[in-house]
Amino acid sequence: MLRLDALQAIYPELEDRIVVTIMGAVAAELYSLGHRPNFFYLEHAMGLASSMGLGIALSMPEHRVIVIDGDGSLLMNLGTLSTMARYKPGNLLHIVFDNESLLSVGGFPTATTSGTNLAGIARFSGVPCVKEADTIQSLQESVSEALKTNTLTTIVSKVEAISPNSFHIDLTLLENRFQFWRSLQVMHNQSKT
Repeated sequence: MLRLDALQAIYPELEDRIVVTIMGAVAAELYSLGHRPNFFYLEHAMGLASSMGLGIALSMPEHRVIVIDGDGSLLMNLGTLSTMARYKPGNLLHIVFDNESLLSVGGFPTATTSGTNLAGIARFSGVPCVKEADTIQSLQESVSEALKTNTLTTIVSKVEAISPNSFHIDLTLLENRFQFWRSLQVMHNQSKT
């Protein structure tokens, strides 16, 4: 499965949700589908999208937060799984695209090429709902089901290690930050009324 096809398939589910992505290919491909102010592309902070998403989910429990991560990124911050499991924010959906590669920084193989099982690690860390979705249809179904529940969910989805046509995002980090912050403020204010 191509990551771009997977992102395109779940893109409609992202419209009214808070979305945090990791750097590189995931960010570039999501941006290529159409930027929204509620999308934050966490550049220059590999491994921390899940931590940022967890913080937002805990501080804004009335809103759905979707983190779109990669295997290399998650492997750099495995402790995030046990921290998420400790707090169990039901409004957090953590999607991990596993291409068995550090594609965005040179294509070096990750530990998932030699047997590390991210879904298993999430389960044994205590994440209450862990799914594996290796087809477009199973990913769409898993995302849809997760968004209907109030249960912390991690979905691990194997994708091919194919780079996007370009890693360029025509949006500065600072402007993305301000747009995202304003979007969070609007969502927060709407939930108070």
